[in-house]
Amino acid sequence: MPENQYTDPFEDRFAAALRDTGHSFRTDDPAALVGRGEVRGRRKQLLRRTAVLGGMTGVALVGVGATLLLPSDVHGPRRTSAAAGPAATASPSAASPSPAGTFTDDDMLRSLKELLPRGTFSEEQAQGTGSTTPSYARLVFDDGEGPAALGLSVDRTDPGGEQATQWTTCPDKRIVSYDDCTSATQPDGSRLMLLRGYEYPDRRVDTRWWNAELVTPDGVHVTLSEWNAPAQKDAPVSRPQPPLSLEQLKEVVTADVWRRAAAAMPRSPQPSVTGEAPSQGRPSGAIAKTLMGLLPENLKVTGRSGPGGEYAYLVVDDGKGGSLVQINVQPGMSDVAGDLFQDAEKLADGTLVTTRKSPGEKAGKGVVMWTADTLRPDGLRVVVSAFNTPAQNEDATRDTPALPLAQLREIALSTVWDAGA
Repeated sequence: MPENQYTDPFEDRFAAALRDTGHSFRTDDPAALVGRGEVRGRRKQLLRRTAVLGGMTGVALVGVGATLLLPSDVHGPRRTSAAAGPAATASPSAASPSPAGTFTDDDMLRSLKELLPRGTFSEEQAQGTGSTTPSYARLVFDDGEGPAALGLSVDRTDPGGEQATQWTTCPDKRIVSYDDCTSATQPDGSRLMLLRGYEYPDRRVDTRWWNAELVTPDGVHVTLSEWNAPAQKDAPVSRPQPPLSLEQLKEVVTADVWRRAAAAMPRSPQPSVTGEAPSQGRPSGAIAKTLMGLLPENLKVTGRSGPGGEYAYLVVDDGKGGSLVQINVQPGMSDVAGDLFQDAEKLADGTLVTTRKSPGEKAGKGVVMWTADTLRPDGLRVVVSAFNTPAQNEDATRDTPALPLAQLREIALSTVWDAGA
């Protein structure tokens, strides 16, 4: 997926609560947001990951001492607290669980630390189960091989829904560059995805990002991410690879304690801080099909994404070679107007429009990306991009994309996106 001046279709990771969580997020690398949505469940998952894990960058936080008393089915390897020094060893009997089945901030951190190997912890932060936004714990973990950012979050989802499927499905390698990925149904019926990839799709820095996504049959969603650096971004690589193996990622993310944390979370949704009502009738699974209906007749579709979410892509050919075309249809995006549409054209109905030509930012040599980005007055954002290659991870196969900017603009402004598809 491309990386440019807008939020990511390859990217996120669920409704008003997550939108609220990420509402204040800003980035000095907006291009990276575009390329990360596919792996993390489009924008929703991106917002979730940013809100839950993104605060690891350059922020020194107060460490938390004690340890949560965990049941016997949870492993508790020995470890030490960076604040206490290497001689201090956490004890499972040092604290009791919070009353009434709730999980405090400290409980979330203690539960995570009990599941990690021996090591030291620093830069700890967490949110317990007292909010409708996801509960999380994040910290920097050092097993003696170098500090590594690590974060876990817990929330609820529809286990049979589109978002759950996206979270637990390996991304398309034509769009996302990663080393390996597996997705499988567990003996209890849960779906688990394990992915070893990179923080920067263009690999300009060798920051590795390994991720586990679990959705249980009763709708508990647990995400665990780790890096081989002490921060998600803007920190030097501190070790060859993240500290936890795939098997250890699985052990942590499938621990029963997270299901109990999810059970303690409030179920009633909060209204959106943007003041916008949840969208109704927006394009969803039919985005790829709708996009096909807006293409010029001379283009042959040779590949496409499956149904699902706010994002879709096609590979088209005008007789000169394959060209990747991608679209993101995102409701509730009024908050990005000040950042991404400062110099945009404003149409009579209030819609903001901007177009861009830029180089691709993945590994492909000579790749260019042409984009039309639009924002309706009701907060609906439609972003359409085209590339001079059928896959961003591959070198350019033609001089320019198959769709010129004028056609991309026409597609993005089509009223079909306003009405739904």
